[in-house]
Parts: sequence; C-alpha cells; structure tokens
Amino acid sequence: MKKILYRNILNDCILFFLIAIISSSIIIWVFQAVNYLDLIIEDGRDFTLYLKYTLLSYPKIISKLLPFVFFFSFTYVISKYEVNNELIIFWNIGINKINFVNFFFKFSFLILIMQLILTVYLVPNFQDHSRKLIRESEITMGETLFKPKKFNDTIKNLTIYIEEKDQDNFFKNVYLKKDTDKNSFQITFAKKGNLVSRGNQQFLELYDGETINKKGNQISNFSFSKSDFYFIDNDTGIFKVNKLSEMPTLEIMGCLNNILKLGFNISNKVNENSKHNCSKSPNALKDIYEELYQRIVIPLYLPLLMLISQLIIIKSKEYKNYSKIKILIFLLGFFIIIFSEASVKLVESNFSQNIKIAIFPLSFILLFYFYLYYIFRYRFSSKIFPKWKLI
Repeated sequence: MKKILYRNILNDCILFFLIAIISSSIIIWVFQAVNYLDLIIEDGRDFTLYLKYTLLSYPKIISKLLPFVFFFSFTYVISKYEVNNELIIFWNIGINKINFVNFFFKFSFLILIMQLILTVYLVPNFQDHSRKLIRESEITMGETLFKPKKFNDTIKNLTIYIEEKDQDNFFKNVYLKKDTDKNSFQITFAKKGNLVSRGNQQFLELYDGETINKKGNQISNFSFSKSDFYFIDNDTGIFKVNKLSEMPTLEIMGCLNNILKLGFNISNKVNENSKHNCSKSPNALKDIYEELYQRIVIPLYLPLLMLISQLIIIKSKEYKNYSKIKILIFLLGFFIIIFSEASVKLVESNFSQNIKIAIFPLSFILLFYFYLYYIFRYRFSSKIFPKWKLI
C-alpha cells in the first residue's frame, strides 16, 4: 500500500514536471530561434545551419529552467494533495512525515545527477559544436546581403551598398569598400551590377565603374566597362573563437591544473580556439572558477529546493494561515534560486575563498534537513517540557 501511494504521488509530480519544463522550454526556444534568424537574413547562411544552431541551444535552455520548474512542480503537486485531503491517507496508514521527506529528498539526487550531466557535459559540448558549425560554415551569398539604400558590413572588412534594384534583379549604383590593411583599402563604384554564380563561387559582375586603391600614401585608380568582384574572404564579424562557457569541462579542469600546477593527471589538451581562455591572469582564473561554480556547485541547490517544498506538509490545510504559508514557501524557494545564481558573483580568484562559497548549498541542506527532522520527530509535550512530545 505504501509503495502504491508513493508511486502515485511521484508519478503525478514527474508528469507535471515534464509537461511544465517541455512546454516552457519550447516557448523560450521559439523566441530564441527568432533572434537567430539573423544568421540567414543578415549573414546569408543556409537554413540547415540555422536549424542545427538553434537546436543545439536547447539543452542550455533546459538547464536554466530546470531549478524553477523542479521546485514549482513538486511544491504545487504536494500542496494540491494536501488541499484534496489525499495526504491524510499517508498519515493514516502509518507513514511518518520524516519518511515522506526522505523519499522525495532521495529522489532529488536523481534530478541532481541529470542536471550535472546537462551542465558539466551536454551544454558545453553542444555549445562548442554550435560554435564549430559557425566557424566552419561559409556564407551563401544571396540577395539578403544586397538591400537597397542600406549599408551591409556582414562580411569582415567589406562594406556593401546599392542604391536600388530593378525588375531584372540588377543592382544600380553599387558601392563596395574593402579594407585590405590598416592603412589600405579599395573602393569600387559601378553604375550597374548583378550577382552571378559560377560553379561553387558567387561574385558580383559590375558594369561601367571605377576602382580606387589606397596603399599607404599611394593612391591609384582605373576605370572599367566590366569587372568581376569575387567574395574570396567569406569571413563575417561573428566572434568565432570559443567562449569559456563553450569549453568542455575537462579542458577547463586541464587549464586550472596547468595554471595552478596542481599536478593532477588531467588531459592538458586544449582546443586551439579555446587557448585564449587559459591565460594565467587573475581575471582569467576568476572566470574559470566562476564557470566551474556554475556547472558543478549551483546544481547542488536542487536537493535544498526539494526540502523547501516539503515545508508544505508542516501544517494542514485547516490551519488558518495555510495560504500565507504556501506563499512564503514559494517565495523562499524562488529566493534560494535567485541567490544560487547571484552567488557566482562572490567567486574570487582565491581557491580557499571559493571553497567557503561552494559549501553554502551543503550547509543549507543540512540546516533544512535537521530542521524538518526536528519538527517531524518531536512535538511539544505537556509532561517533560510543557510542550514536548515524541511521535
């Protein structure tokens, strides 16, 4: 009987949790995907790349939403059981409230493991792969780069401007400025132009124009009746080297091992595009600690959130201030979530200081657990102490 009751309430919690996190994450993913449309509209990249890039951001969305949805789901379902008088069945068949707490507390470690898999492995690796897609992709030159009366500098070191586009898809009054060096550039004017494909290459076919070259203090120019302008350098202004958040956790640990000379047997191989994150400056060390804190320490607040959700069973729904207690519990949970995210700002470049911050969630877990143990194991009785009673 006890197993059936536990299974039913856990199934309800998990079902509500899955529905909430999937629906909310899809909504956020759609809004985020709209922002990524610039990859196609502005940069002229293909739809397949856009789709892959947006899908690779989904695990990160899940990891960010999970603490909020986890706490809300379990608190809501347990309070609903109380309101519907279903928790009375647990107490009437002899289930102790501390055993009830222990059941959900143990389950929270399963969610903790899932979150750690996301933050430590899946999210950084998916982010690294998405950056790799951008780094290795090429711009598919299209009409998105040639908008009338609008300067376009999507391609690195190149500015494009056209005055208008006629019915035959010819560009009129084309302006191109290409920066070839610090003090050197090339400016090309043409009365008419057309985007032409030849094999895998795309280029502008220009008519009746002039090219001005400046190299140092020397300026030269020549006129042409027809000229081809090739987009040899397809690089865009997108930051292509990896951010720290996109580095695999093992590489970050390797960086830390090298900087502090800890001597651990950790692979020191770091991606060429990530080496800039592994400098020995105090700021770089602080950034590494912050990243590891977000991936490893912040998920440890999940068991604490589960314990806070169990505060809902301290009082029954008949208690006159039960609604206020529920509100306070929700506010406390959301405060812990906000505090866990904000605590990353307390991280310093000093290792011993960071250890003190890292034990915050463990300290809070012990504090709340012993508080619940004390509440559910002992009551006030009129004999030994005027109000203490063992249950």
